[in-house]
Amino acid sequence: MDVLLFGAQIDDIRPEVERHDVFNIVREDPDVVVCYGGDGTLLTAERQWPGVPKAPIRNSLRGNRCIAHPAAKVLERLAAGQLVRTQFSKLLCTVRRRNRDAPDREVTAMNEINVHMARINSAVRFKMWVGDERYQGGDEILGDGFVISTPFGSTAYFNHITRGFFHAGIGVAFKSTSEHTNHVVVPEDVAVSILVTRGPAVMTYDNSNEYLDLTEDNELIVRTHAHPAVLLTWDPMTHPSDSF
Repeated sequence: MDVLLFGAQIDDIRPEVERHDVFNIVREDPDVVVCYGGDGTLLTAERQWPGVPKAPIRNSLRGNRCIAHPAAKVLERLAAGQLVRTQFSKLLCTVRRRNRDAPDREVTAMNEINVHMARINSAVRFKMWVGDERYQGGDEILGDGFVISTPFGSTAYFNHITRGFFHAGIGVAFKSTSEHTNHVVVPEDVAVSILVTRGPAVMTYDNSNEYLDLTEDNELIVRTHAHPAVLLTWDPMTHPSDSF
């Protein structure tokens, strides 16, 4: 099995990996990426090696989405083929100018797409569509921004805003809106479109260091990505919120 080791302190467990003859440590084209760190390590690994199975081993006080068992035990299960293959949906976000077919940019996210006002004293205005249906009759929403989340990511920022999480679909949580708005969870086969009607705003995704500037008439179209993330978990998982 070709394994790629990823994480700031991955050398701490390299001897444990080398104990298993079944593992061949590589730097590219892995069968499995062994992530040793926290949630951010896992998210970064998924961006760099999308779709390749990840074995996320917790080495962080905040690694809630990683296996908390000792690394040696996790590697034993991985070598024996005893970790459970689990798929998690991802998001595909297309950014374009309104009424243009060609996208300006496309990004993927395992956790969330996050849009926030770019100026601390200037709110963002936007309109939203769920499929072809206008949200709240097409009224303009004024607020600090919004988060569009996967079920996997709903235990993170989405949960901090809504104090809830969900098990299937795509969730939209609004930040400090002046109008009454309900947070939304839509089926996974429905796209969510948001048009910025007044900026400036800034968009990022997961824990990426990249920020995209948004201005008036920028449109975001977010749908379920065709290819899920694949994680190797300690036990079978019924819901994305289950413990690793």
